[in-house]
Amino acid sequence: MGYLLAHDVGTSGCKAVLTDESGKVIAIAHEAYPTYYPQPLYAEQDVEDWWRAVVNATRQVLEISGARSREVLGLAFSSQMLNTIPVDASGSPLRRCISWLDGRAWDEALQVMRKLGGKALFTRIVGSALTGKDLLPKYLWLKRYEPDIYKRAAAFMDCGGYLLQHTTGRLVCEWSVASVTGLFSMKNKTWDSSLLRLFGLDAAKFPELVRSTDQVGKLKAEPAVEMGLMEGTPVFGGAGDAMCTAVGSGAVDDGDAHLALGTSGYVAVLSTRNITGRRGVATIQSADPAKLLVIAESETVGACLKWAARELYGTEANEEVYARMDAEVARTEAGSDKLIFTPWMYGERCPVPDESVRAAFFNLGVNHTRQQMARAVYEGVAYNFRWILDLIASRYGFACQRLRVVGGGARGLPWLRILSDVTRRQLEKTPYDQEAAAVGAALIAAIGLGIHATFEAVKPLVPAMQIFQPDPTTQATYEELYRAFLKVYPSVKDLYHQLNRAG
Repeated sequence: MGYLLAHDVGTSGCKAVLTDESGKVIAIAHEAYPTYYPQPLYAEQDVEDWWRAVVNATRQVLEISGARSREVLGLAFSSQMLNTIPVDASGSPLRRCISWLDGRAWDEALQVMRKLGGKALFTRIVGSALTGKDLLPKYLWLKRYEPDIYKRAAAFMDCGGYLLQHTTGRLVCEWSVASVTGLFSMKNKTWDSSLLRLFGLDAAKFPELVRSTDQVGKLKAEPAVEMGLMEGTPVFGGAGDAMCTAVGSGAVDDGDAHLALGTSGYVAVLSTRNITGRRGVATIQSADPAKLLVIAESETVGACLKWAARELYGTEANEEVYARMDAEVARTEAGSDKLIFTPWMYGERCPVPDESVRAAFFNLGVNHTRQQMARAVYEGVAYNFRWILDLIASRYGFACQRLRVVGGGARGLPWLRILSDVTRRQLEKTPYDQEAAAVGAALIAAIGLGIHATFEAVKPLVPAMQIFQPDPTTQATYEELYRAFLKVYPSVKDLYHQLNRAG
């Protein structure tokens, strides 16, 4: 028996899975770690916290499964993206990781956009404005405010790159995580030297590029001992979390789509076409070197339900309150008596890339109940995803009539029914809602080992466990309310900008 080990190293913790060669999960373990907030807009993580979690989670899955170290055929990482760690030539970090949550580089984002014609032109060309959370501004912030660290840095690593270096000794960056830096040529699969020169960044600090299925190296002796694995175990490139999730959801063919329901959420479509994004839609490299990922992110998805649990039900989010909400929502009529909720709690990326927008209840009356308000929250997120899906269909020709659905939100069956009814799409629940990214990384390692010949070959290994079809009896109600939902943003966007000016 041979096993594959994978880690999904996210924002709040590391999830490890041990799978067999077909991707069937044998054991799961989770280790949490903190995010540090040293001052407003700053968010940082410590690589030692990541590594401690990787080690502990590895030992746990080995103990749970009874697997022997020599039976582990290979390992790979799924990693959070849009973060940076300057490291020296030995791979040692020179400071804590600047997280994707960090928004300190706002001034640098404005400078980049001014250099490229201004915010309005930049947004029109690229699809959305650059913010202090993006990577290019963070590199420029380091050069401006921490020049000694910038000068000493041998490379700028991301989460996945750091873990690859720590386990194999090689300084590398995998294609998919490189593609979110804004400095990667999607056409040539190289760092874009012209952009590096334009922004005065040292090309030598951007490491060698590898593919997800490339064997980066073999597990070094010291990390092998810490993890309880064999020295020399093959380590593969892995990919970013969204890209691994596509693989772990089984959405691996051209045109296949998946819907992720986490704190934030997104729709992603595999494509062989390089598409220029608009209105918050972006094209990045997929885990499959031959395909790209067209992705549209909604900033607050599960976060809206979390807010509803706290403010409507008077308790912090937990499984018990979510089960109660689901039960009440399931008993409440579709359309919530014409109450509409806009799910823009913290600005939005897509379909309206606007940091100023906020959530609201529209048409709230004394007749409305708490249960209707809760259902309106579920429905409001669904309207927003319908808008995203309609945008992707009309502008780029991806119908997305079937969506694999993953993430913590995929456990809420009433929400999946509402999403299917509102979007008029078939939703397919996968075997591993919250482990899809880690399972995807394990399957990438299996492809790298030659166990599976192609990405398409793993599709039968991830069957649809439950299918949700749109209910025709709700169609008229939801069509009316969706058309009303589309009118909210253009009607009040000027007021949002007046109240919530950003930058």
